[in-house]
Amino acid sequence: MVAMQIIYEWSVRPKEDILEIARVNIENNPIEDIDEPFITRLIKGVRKHYSEIDKLIEKAAPEWPLEQIAVIDIAILRLSIYELLFCSDIPPKVAIDEAVELAKTYGGANSSKFINGVLGTVYRSSDRYNKKDK
Repeated sequence: MVAMQIIYEWSVRPKEDILEIARVNIENNPIEDIDEPFITRLIKGVRKHYSEIDKLIEKAAPEWPLEQIAVIDIAILRLSIYELLFCSDIPPKVAIDEAVELAKTYGGANSSKFINGVLGTVYRSSDRYNKKDK
C-alpha cells in the first residue's frame, strides 16, 4: 500500500523526485514495520520502467487512453506491472491479487475488474506466463 501511495503521488506530481516523495511518505506513515528497502526497490523500478509499463497499459487497454484512466488505477497498474514483469521473487498471482484488492479499496466501482483485465492481458503476453496459472 505504501509503494502504491508513493507512485500515486508521483503520478500526480511527476516533476517531483520520487525518492523525496517516498522519504516524506515513509517518515510520516503511521505503520511501524514498513519495509523501506523493499518499497525503495519497487518505486525505483517503476520510475526506471514507467514508459515501458505505460506502453503495456495502452496496449492492454487500447480503448482507454492513459489520460482517461483514474490516477489511482494508473498507480496500481504501474506498481503491479512492475512486480509482474521485473520481480521474480513476487509470484504473478500475488501481484495480481494484491492489485485487485488495492483497486477494491482505493479505486472506483469498476477499478478492480479493469485492473484485473489489464493485468491478465499483460501477464499472458509476458515471459513469466505459465499456462497452468489461472
